[in-house]
Amino acid sequence: MTILAFGAAGQVGRVLAQMPEVTALTRAEADLSQPGQCDEAIRSLRPKYVINVAAYTNVDGAESAEELAFRINADAPMEMAQTCADLDVPLVHISTDYVFDGSGTMARRPDAATAPLNVYGRSKLAGEAGVRAAGGPHAILRTSWVFDDQGQNFLTTMLRLGASRDHLTIVADQIGGPTPADALATACLVSGRHLMANPGATGVYHYAGHPDVSWADFARAIFEVSGLSCTVEDIPTSDYPTPAARPLNSRIDCQSFETVFGLQRPDWRANLAVYLSKYESP
Repeated sequence: MTILAFGAAGQVGRVLAQMPEVTALTRAEADLSQPGQCDEAIRSLRPKYVINVAAYTNVDGAESAEELAFRINADAPMEMAQTCADLDVPLVHISTDYVFDGSGTMARRPDAATAPLNVYGRSKLAGEAGVRAAGGPHAILRTSWVFDDQGQNFLTTMLRLGASRDHLTIVADQIGGPTPADALATACLVSGRHLMANPGATGVYHYAGHPDVSWADFARAIFEVSGLSCTVEDIPTSDYPTPAARPLNSRIDCQSFETVFGLQRPDWRANLAVYLSKYESP
């Protein structure tokens, strides 16, 4: 029996796809926007457990593509969860800190009240509800600020811009925990294995990198480690308007995940150095 992962082309999916025990499906192999394809893939493969790292992640684009965002982020996970529950197969589902409104300065626990600010957050929250309603063994892992050395993410964007500009203005009043894609992939595998033996661990958890930092300070760290001379000027979120509102406080409390699954939060600074050592500019 294998492990089935949806979202092979994404940051975390690419990591999972490299593991021999994982069968990772791309959108061409399982299109989450099409009803029935997730159910068919799970029933065909009969995996040990399922990991869903696929999502509609264009936060601004979701504002004008609400129906599509909900099909992928809400309907598809619910379909996966219903099939998994029917087959008694654990499901690990990735969610987001965007289910919160980002007020205050304290790190939010998994049982904190949710109040998403945008369509993306609402669609992910609906996906969580669908997974829970199915009633099967599951772990919903909320994370934040995922990055790696490939594709489109904050790290690769900063490296590209930092190589061509001397100065950047970057938001400094949004605070969160950058999460290395490799570490999140490991967290998914650990969660799935644990659920197979301990289905009572079912629930919502938080897993993100530490220490918490602003986007501006994250950029400074990237430039320092990479040796780029680009300077960073702090600006407030109000100076960088976007179609979708962003939470200012993306701090999430990961203690329950550490207690149940025995995996500590990753230090993003160490992972940053590793990613930069193998980064190849496009």
